Amino acid sequence: MSSLDYGPRDLVGYGPNPPDPKWPKNAKIAVNIVMNYEEGSEATPLNGDELTVTVGSEIGPGATPYVGERDVNMESMYEYGSRAGVWRILRLFSEYNIRCTSYAVGQALQMNPAVAAALEEGGHEIASHGWRWVDRSKWSEEEERANVLKTIRAIQSTAPSGRAPRGWYYGMVATKASPRSRAIVADVFRREGLPLLYYSDDYSDDLPHWVPYPGGSAQDGLLIVPYTLDTNDYKNAGHGPFTTSDDFARYLIDAFDELYREGLNGQPKMLSIGLHCRIIGRPARIAGLRKFLEYTKDKQVWWATREEIAEHWRKVYPYESGV
Repeated sequence: MSSLDYGPRDLVGYGPNPPDPKWPKNAKIAVNIVMNYEEGSEATPLNGDELTVTVGSEIGPGATPYVGERDVNMESMYEYGSRAGVWRILRLFSEYNIRCTSYAVGQALQMNPAVAAALEEGGHEIASHGWRWVDRSKWSEEEERANVLKTIRAIQSTAPSGRAPRGWYYGMVATKASPRSRAIVADVFRREGLPLLYYSDDYSDDLPHWVPYPGGSAQDGLLIVPYTLDTNDYKNAGHGPFTTSDDFARYLIDAFDELYREGLNGQPKMLSIGLHCRIIGRPARIAGLRKFLEYTKDKQVWWATREEIAEHWRKVYPYESGV
């Protein structure tokens, strides 16, 4: 078996008896908010692409992209996220004393380094969202390795601390995901002598879980911290949109209530919430997020970054080879 092979599927997981994560302060649920920062890195002729991306925008699915020329209206929809949306979101987080994980695209941060500075100043985590927010399915192994390294360098160069990302999420799930990507990312981090605390291109569970570290020794594990596409504002730019702020708030609250109930019954879980600056950053949409935060503020919640969740899991449930 090649070291780039993804490995067999696991359809069993924790089964009917998931482990107690023992969240800090006896919290009944861990909630992580992810703010995807992609603006400026999307497909556009300005970035050397043949067309301008239409996904993840107000136009929604089915729009015909311009080929061979710029779509300046579409570009401006993305620009809203970097000019206005990101700052509105960060103000809300500051108001509620919440620290997020930012899935940050390397090129996007380089185009607006003030965002990286604000994230670190606010105590947020900067994780990797790849070099560019584009379809990577046709990259060669060499191209993907080079782009992984470019991403790390871009985040190091824009974060005032110079700190490398410690978590990874590619996304762009509408395109074909390469089964070798996890191994390539893990190998580049290892060769650079950098810790890869977790990998999040996974939607299989409500709790972290271990897999063998690709290409590593039998004693090495890679922690998977699953992400989500349902409690995610991206639906506003695709199928099944949240039409009003109440729709989004109600969906988040329902997910929270069910997981919180499981926590009260001795099986605490993790809730991930995905946000995008050009989407949730619009005034009417962020109102739904505010309603959710108001609803949850008196509950027994551990608001955590994904890095904090990964570090906690490593202490409570360290990797066991063959388990």
